[in-house]
Amino acid sequence: MNHKIVSTSNAPAAIGPYSQATIYNNVVYCSGQIALDPSTNEIIEGGVKEQTDRVMKNLSAVLAEAGSGVDKVLRCTIFLDDMNDFPLVNEVYGSYFKGNLPARETVAVETLPKKVLVEISCIAYI
Repeated sequence: MNHKIVSTSNAPAAIGPYSQATIYNNVVYCSGQIALDPSTNEIIEGGVKEQTDRVMKNLSAVLAEAGSGVDKVLRCTIFLDDMNDFPLVNEVYGSYFKGNLPARETVAVETLPKKVLVEISCIAYI
């Protein structure tokens, strides 16, 4: 079985040599999303809460295009440029998940693409 590339204009276009997501055996592998507005491809204004909300909206759009959704997310990885932002990111992130919560890891990194504050990737099923 070949894998399928997922692409939607409802989420930012990839800013490098990668796909928004790929599907293999009914599993969706979403690339990390950052706080880019899909209509302008510019970083949204605001702090880490606003950025996290935009990231989750972007991930939701990619998942929808793949025939999945946040209710089918199995695992997320969160990258933060400052671990002190963890409580604020957790608050926004948590508002997107009800019921069965995905597995997750959170990692602090030195710098993220375009110097955003947060990036999130996920794996989901269809």
